[in-house]
Amino acid sequence: MATANMKDVKRRIKSVESTMQITKAMELVASSKMRKAKMRAEAAQPFFKVLYDTMSDISEDKAFKSVFTQKDESKATLLVVVAGDRGLAGGFNSNVLKLAVSRADELVSEGREVKIMAVGRKSVEFFEKRNYDLILSYPNIAESLDTYLVSDIADDVLDRFKKGEYNTVELVYTTLVSALTQEPVNVQILPVEHLDNGKDENIRALTVYDPSPEEVFDGMIPQYLGGLLYSAVVDSYASEQAARRTAMESASDNASEMIGQLSLLYNRARQAVITQELTEISSASLRDE
Repeated sequence: MATANMKDVKRRIKSVESTMQITKAMELVASSKMRKAKMRAEAAQPFFKVLYDTMSDISEDKAFKSVFTQKDESKATLLVVVAGDRGLAGGFNSNVLKLAVSRADELVSEGREVKIMAVGRKSVEFFEKRNYDLILSYPNIAESLDTYLVSDIADDVLDRFKKGEYNTVELVYTTLVSALTQEPVNVQILPVEHLDNGKDENIRALTVYDPSPEEVFDGMIPQYLGGLLYSAVVDSYASEQAARRTAMESASDNASEMIGQLSLLYNRARQAVITQELTEISSASLRDE
């Protein structure tokens, strides 16, 4: 009986050790991907900052008007929901999807129609299985995202905005606060609210825009929206890898603890078998005498 129990324990130890090897490997892969994603996000920041400052200078003029800055709360809202492509990342996907659903319910309660653009396989699968108006879906693009693809996505979003399918666009994604902290956030990206670059409002920009500030501003909107989407997807991807690294590290620690407990159990069973065998040998010797 004890021998059979030892075999079961030994089999469980080998199984947990195999699992721990997988979680360790996934932890290392996630760490490597997180570093690369952070580098991609940091590389895009200088371009986006210059673009942001230019649009801020244009929008400082009080007489400035653009179709992309006019507010109208009577139509539909597009929620761009960015989630991960894979699981095993703790509460990463559930947290951002929970925020998206909460925001969608809030908009519906205000009498607004809600449309969904899902980025990431988990986001697409979530909204496909529920009663939401999913008009755009982009699964499995985060890891290989480039400026050409994000430009096409931005153009599609803007075309539908101009056609009046919706008059507000909001972005729901997860930002990387630190390697241990990821926070789901909700930001409005269209219409563009007044941009503040920190300059004194009494100081007028000396730049003259040709043919007009409005046309220059509208012409920069695709790059601006594309930059926002690119930053959000890359930031979300880095957050996903950080969450997965933390989850796999925790799983490896739990597996190590379980192996320790099973090893203790195995040693106790082994000691019991040895004790039993010694007792039987001693009993046999006494009978022979």
